[in-house]
Amino acid sequence: MIAPQTLVDETEFRLIQLGAGCAISLPSAPAIGLNRILGIAALNDLDAAYQWMRNKVGRRYLQMSAATTPQETSDWISKRGLLAEGNGWAKLRRAAPPTRLVHAGEVTTRQVNVDEADTFGAMMCAGFGFLENLIPLWSAIVGKDGWTCFFAELEGRPIATAAMYASDGYAWLGGGATVPAFRNRGAQKALIAARLNEGAVQGVRTFVVETAQPSADEPNISHANLIALGFEQIYTRMNYRFPDRL
Repeated sequence: MIAPQTLVDETEFRLIQLGAGCAISLPSAPAIGLNRILGIAALNDLDAAYQWMRNKVGRRYLQMSAATTPQETSDWISKRGLLAEGNGWAKLRRAAPPTRLVHAGEVTTRQVNVDEADTFGAMMCAGFGFLENLIPLWSAIVGKDGWTCFFAELEGRPIATAAMYASDGYAWLGGGATVPAFRNRGAQKALIAARLNEGAVQGVRTFVVETAQPSADEPNISHANLIALGFEQIYTRMNYRFPDRL
């Protein structure tokens, strides 16, 4: 809704809303988050989203809670040839901190200024492996209503990004990307704390976030960081991939 129209047109960036969920398509983005059906439960709405998504291109997914998917929905998924891929996504939640969190370490954080939007977008694309033509997508959120964007810095140099969208007492955390050369320096922990603190100031009561579901064979440092900062996992979303050809 806030992406530049030129980007929307050039990349065929599309979205439909159905019930409490949506389907989103950005074919040139490798990320599941930009090519998925999410938050849709009713089978008639799933059918509508599926028909819409099957005409798109790129790596497309349906996301469903692993623990609460009814059998009829599982049958619907199997019938259409959608196959579970990977360990899924962990959804985590925590309440606002009662007192300001203090992050100890060499990394500092600050909010991104509007005139730094292009730098923010470029760092996010580099961190997530997106094409440079998608920089305007992430640059567009800087300074917009509901959005607060952050840099983590080391000796005054931005080394990582993060974003928060807040509305009606809730906040979603995302956009955490660190320049490869500066990983494992504590940037993401610092950015989680910064967003929790800022969200609390803005009146946020509940924070939510998602990250890859860890396993014994595939640990996830982001998941560990979130747990260390007071988040609890509330469910796992499985990622069901569309067949390459439909």
